[in-house]
Amino acid sequence: MTFNPLQQRGIPLDRQLRNWRELDVDPIDPDHCDPYTRCRIITMNGIEVEAILFSHQLARHTLDPEIKRQLARTRYIEAQQQKVVNWLLPGTSSVLETTIAYEQVAVDLTAWVARMEPDPYLKQAYQFGVLEDFDHLYRYANLYEMIEHRKAESIVDQLTEVMPGRPTKFHHRDPVDNVRDPYDRTRVDPLSKLHALTIMSSEQQTMNFYMNTGPTYMEPIARQLYQEIGLIEEEHVTHYESLVDQGESWWEQLVNHEYNECYLYHSFMEQESDPKVKAIWELHLNMELEHLHTACELLRANEGRDPEEIVAPQLPNVLTFEPNKAYLRELLDTQIDLTTLGAGYVREAHERFEQMQAAIHGGEEPPSERVMAQHQEMFGREYRLVTEGEHPDPALREK
Repeated sequence: MTFNPLQQRGIPLDRQLRNWRELDVDPIDPDHCDPYTRCRIITMNGIEVEAILFSHQLARHTLDPEIKRQLARTRYIEAQQQKVVNWLLPGTSSVLETTIAYEQVAVDLTAWVARMEPDPYLKQAYQFGVLEDFDHLYRYANLYEMIEHRKAESIVDQLTEVMPGRPTKFHHRDPVDNVRDPYDRTRVDPLSKLHALTIMSSEQQTMNFYMNTGPTYMEPIARQLYQEIGLIEEEHVTHYESLVDQGESWWEQLVNHEYNECYLYHSFMEQESDPKVKAIWELHLNMELEHLHTACELLRANEGRDPEEIVAPQLPNVLTFEPNKAYLRELLDTQIDLTTLGAGYVREAHERFEQMQAAIHGGEEPPSERVMAQHQEMFGREYRLVTEGEHPDPALREK
């Protein structure tokens, strides 16, 4: 179904305010929900957080008090949306269970985007990053069995495999090698803009989550693993945010943000299996349509440009959460040994990479390796969830 958000009107902004009772939504049941419902919730939480943070930054860079007031009106509604979305997550889930769900999002969202991305350079950026999130899922899954004595398949079901990706200890790179070349805003496919903003927002939310939840554990190995992977998530945010053309104006970026929210709420509404959650996606879509029109008016008023110059005339095909096992196995077979050099990718360990490895590890095994050794000592094996046969890389097959 074609859908042009530029031509659709939603709920008027002055009718979007909700009271406490409406915001206090019932959470999903973690034991009976579709794992991808939880993934959609985590994704939209990250998208709304990015929208709020971007609006605050824009407000801090404008002198016009009326624009500040307009941004504040929309931003408050975005804040209500963020609360509703994030409060769909159940309080009965532990931080580590939510962490594993975050990594399932990172794996299957990034893999889908990589599959659909039309630009070869951007596609490679997503392919590179997803193999690192894949390994993070594997490390956290082993920590989960150690601490909570449960298996990650209770969270990811059989939808996402759990086995080694690019080993986490090799993710630590010199910061300059995390900066990619940006797309050209005047020539890039509009879909690529949505992809870049979506993955950047999701990785930013993961970074924020780990920064704040890591020290809540008592177990030293858990605190250390969150610290290590939290540093890598900062690298990922740098990696993805640098893909966005820095020449985009504030108003252009605002339109892109609001258009992307329409795209994702529409996508998730189309595929949601939980009727209660589907109704929230639909409601928020109708709110975001008005937010988009407000952003378009600001673009016209401040730059004399039409939004059709920036975004697609209709939404792309829906972004879909689905298994990506065969695609991920192909990447494991062909790209697991890559690292970055400048804005490109190489297979050899270069001088800056080796210097960073020596500085960050200090000649010792990092937490991501020690968690595996401790798990092996406790259970006599490591935890994996392998549904499609042996690991594609013989060196990483279970011994």
